[in-house]
Amino acid sequence: MAAERVRLTCLTTIRGPFAAHVLAARLTDEGFDVELRGPLCSAYGLGLNEMAEIDVMIPHDQISDASYVLLVTEVEQSLEERRPRPAADGLWLARSALALILIVMLLPMVRVFGI
Repeated sequence: MAAERVRLTCLTTIRGPFAAHVLAARLTDEGFDVELRGPLCSAYGLGLNEMAEIDVMIPHDQISDASYVLLVTEVEQSLEERRPRPAADGLWLARSALALILIVMLLPMVRVFGI
């Protein structure tokens, strides 16, 4: 019995093989059949502009559900970017305060000793 040909549709185009493999893994985990087309193993290691574009192909009958998963992924990423990182902000504030204290303490020494 001959294998049935499945019509693939481009879901999206991504720059860089790492991001393409991450998206393909996410879609595969959700139960979609995914095929990546493009320069996945470039001899140069890095691609620029069109040389780095990889098409994420999905069977035509799964395209609407896969588009929904892609939308959910983008929303999750945008929400992660908006979350404040209190540890990093507190560290920046502590370093700035320490630098200011050191400057205030060393300034009289510079005037007295002419350093």
